[in-house]
Amino acid sequence: MAYQLQLGKKTYAFSDLKTLLARATPLRSGDQLAGVAAHTAEERVAAQMRLAEVPLATFLEEQVIPYEEDEVTRLIQDRHDAPAFAPVSGLTVGEFREWLLDYETRAEHLKALAPGLTPEMVAAVSKIMSNQDLILVAGKVRVVTKFRNTIGLPGRLSVRLQPNHPTDDPKGIAASILDGLLYGCGDAVIGINPATDNPAACAELMRLMDRIISEYEIPTQSCVLTHVTTTMQCMERGEPVDLVFQSLAGTQAANTSFGIHLEMLREAREMALGLRRSTLGDNVMYFETGQGSCLSANAHHGCDQQTLEARAYAVAREFSPLLVNTVVGFIGPEYLYDGKQIIRAGLEDHFCGKLLGLPMGCDVCYTNHAEADQDDMDVLLTLLGVAGCNFIMGVPGADDIMLNYQSTSFHDSHFVRQSLGLKPAPEFEEWLWRMRIFSRENRLLPVGDGHALLAAGGTALAHGNA
Repeated sequence: MAYQLQLGKKTYAFSDLKTLLARATPLRSGDQLAGVAAHTAEERVAAQMRLAEVPLATFLEEQVIPYEEDEVTRLIQDRHDAPAFAPVSGLTVGEFREWLLDYETRAEHLKALAPGLTPEMVAAVSKIMSNQDLILVAGKVRVVTKFRNTIGLPGRLSVRLQPNHPTDDPKGIAASILDGLLYGCGDAVIGINPATDNPAACAELMRLMDRIISEYEIPTQSCVLTHVTTTMQCMERGEPVDLVFQSLAGTQAANTSFGIHLEMLREAREMALGLRRSTLGDNVMYFETGQGSCLSANAHHGCDQQTLEARAYAVAREFSPLLVNTVVGFIGPEYLYDGKQIIRAGLEDHFCGKLLGLPMGCDVCYTNHAEADQDDMDVLLTLLGVAGCNFIMGVPGADDIMLNYQSTSFHDSHFVRQSLGLKPAPEFEEWLWRMRIFSRENRLLPVGDGHALLAAGGTALAHGNA
């Protein structure tokens, strides 16, 4: 179906819904690289105006990637919940924006609506919303998940403790874990990106984190962010796997380039549930995504990168994850050129994920060749805190020495919690009090020689023993 809009004496024509979505997207380098971006600012505005007139029901009739060609499209269409969609089924994209911003649209309405929304619907409405709109609406949504603690409650912000090491040295990793715990980080997950996908090396890291969590009775979970098939091998061998990790994309072809498909993820989830390692809930999956992944795999089908990112959230939603993390600036300036584009993308991703019912976090990050700096990350971090983001990253010094990119530090988490009155997950907060890391007022306490985490008996942290 073609779409047109008259502006003055000029008529703007868009050949199909996929093209209209792409032209309406706020400027970003990845869409320019793919050749799908609006050619001028005026064309972008025309596309946004025309997109606002499109009925939401159109997205159930016209797919951006054909049903027959793509298992992600089939998942989106087959899982659509028509009764949940009913309250907004008669609205256009523009009217849907007004409904989302209405005083009377509250958290319970958005939770009930989530199964009735498709990724393309939420991507479309995000394209005609301001940054303020994205923050306000996302802040209404709370998505709560559980494994050994409770993540996503109102007034809470969790942190993934990311103790990566370029050679996976256990002592170096243990030192970073100690540093992060002493700043109150780690309630989302203690998650290591391994330097290798070797199952034996990954298993060693799993045993190290399991020993630390068990020895200090930390109410959290661990994860080695290796390929899902490596984690499955470790589970088969009886290794202590808490969360199963995998990177996701929004097309079947891109996921194939990652070496995954939906049935593989279903099998991995069932294996993790069978281990029965959780104490509070059954959210056993951890997914990461990022705008530009489909384009980098030459698997974008002519779609814009933000719409495809939202489609990745449909894959994540299928598996009831504990955590979903958009690693927003990681792929590089070829996809998000500067701080402005990274900030906008982070707010879009968080908004779209939350509307689709996901426990969204964000790796507030950039690569060293992007036109961005830590001040830009401070801005995005603060905006996401206001928007009710479930979790962020805690990296030693904000500088990941294994992945070679810039993120947020342990003390950044304390800044945003202190500034916005946010607390860690409740079970983890009580542990921080008990360990004399936080005061009852959630202030960091001085670390003395007799501190529980530094005691001679604490062999796992003191020596990095697996």
